[in-house]
Amino acid sequence: MIVERIRNQTESGQEIPKPEAKGQFLVKGWGTRRGEPALIYTIPNHKNPSKPHQKGIATSEFAAAYRELTSTGELSRSWFDKNLTACSKEGSCNFTTIGGIFELLGEARYSQRGIYKKAR
Repeated sequence: MIVERIRNQTESGQEIPKPEAKGQFLVKGWGTRRGEPALIYTIPNHKNPSKPHQKGIATSEFAAAYRELTSTGELSRSWFDKNLTACSKEGSCNFTTIGGIFELLGEARYSQRGIYKKAR
């Protein structure tokens, strides 16, 4: 269900809220990461601003993070690092991207460094 909402409520070029980022993180669209469908987004390339880097979050990773958010009332960086290791190893910005996408959907709010709280 959460993945369907992400598909329906995000669009290419949409900015992803980030609590401390320098530069824009933008939804690119859908592709593949870690062998499954994934939301692909761009991150600033400070060495070559005209060619942003791309990262992605797999649908199962969004689903797991959403289960954690709804069952405990929060999504923490420590949970993310422990439970979504491949996603975490790709980059720390994946955690704030998941949180930012959940913010766009009205499901979460940034609470403090490393913590997103359930919004409803």
